[in-house]
Amino acid sequence: MAESFKAFVITDVDGKPKGDFTTLTLADLPDNDVLVEVAYSSVNYKDGLAVSGKGKIARKLPMVAGIDLAGTVVESRSPDWNPGDKVVANGWGMSETQWGGYTRFQRMKAEWLTRLPDAFSFEEAMGIGTAGYTAALCVDALERWGTVRPGGKEVLVTGAAGGVGSVAVALLAKRGYPVVASTGRPETHEYLRGLGATGFIDRTALLEKGAPLQKERWAGGVDSVGGQTLVNALSQTAWGGAIVACGLAGSADLPGTVLPHILRSVALLGVDSVMAPQQLRNAAWARLARDMDKNALKTMYDVQGRVPRRGVGAGALIWSPACLAGRFTWSQRAT
Repeated sequence: MAESFKAFVITDVDGKPKGDFTTLTLADLPDNDVLVEVAYSSVNYKDGLAVSGKGKIARKLPMVAGIDLAGTVVESRSPDWNPGDKVVANGWGMSETQWGGYTRFQRMKAEWLTRLPDAFSFEEAMGIGTAGYTAALCVDALERWGTVRPGGKEVLVTGAAGGVGSVAVALLAKRGYPVVASTGRPETHEYLRGLGATGFIDRTALLEKGAPLQKERWAGGVDSVGGQTLVNALSQTAWGGAIVACGLAGSADLPGTVLPHILRSVALLGVDSVMAPQQLRNAAWARLARDMDKNALKTMYDVQGRVPRRGVGAGALIWSPACLAGRFTWSQRAT
């Protein structure tokens, strides 16, 4: 085992958070029960904000960045995990209050780890990443609500060409639901059709202020945009349906009324992927293992040999030990 290794660490530089490569030893890691050798970690928008210092994501410094990881258990003081176990971890405050995945080794609490399904390699797991895991949580929540049916009313996915949206489209289509993808980029329609979308709605149509109750169209939906988009989605949802909200790419505001809820029994279901309990995580990864088409997954990212100069946060960066030695692999999701 390496006595020292590289990690990407956010520190305070002149009162501002700044990320850079640092050499660590095992003694520097937190005193948690399970030592994991990290194979891959991914970067999404939140990571980009953290490592660039453009957002106050890391609330304790110094902080090893990275909100997720996939790797192998090396040592364990927990009876739940043994050396050689393949694991993933998403959220749990990593890169915010807990050291994260941009490192060769990390010590984790036993309850933060989820067993990696045999269906996925480490690279594939982080190709799915926290965005895809969040999408699976959303689809699980929608199915538990019980109003989406194969061949029934349409299911809406907003931000459809993004990380959460792409996986949500693929998972919903695999279940036989008619999926309408909302995007502002017509050039992504072919990509989304390949994932299983059967129809499209321009995002501008959902950004316009509309009536509190509009024509019933959706059996349900997955929204990662928020704001007026979420309000319109709720106003267009059929009686008893539900919209699952998991993001605020557009806005954290909710400028709507209670009318869809009290006159149509429409539900707004929230999904928090960071602190989701283990049973929900296990179910989400089991769904991904069952329903995530490998060919579709390959279309969601392109692995390259270096980081594009446009910088962190433009897509999903997959970090590996090779990356920490100076070579990067880059996974660019459509946006």
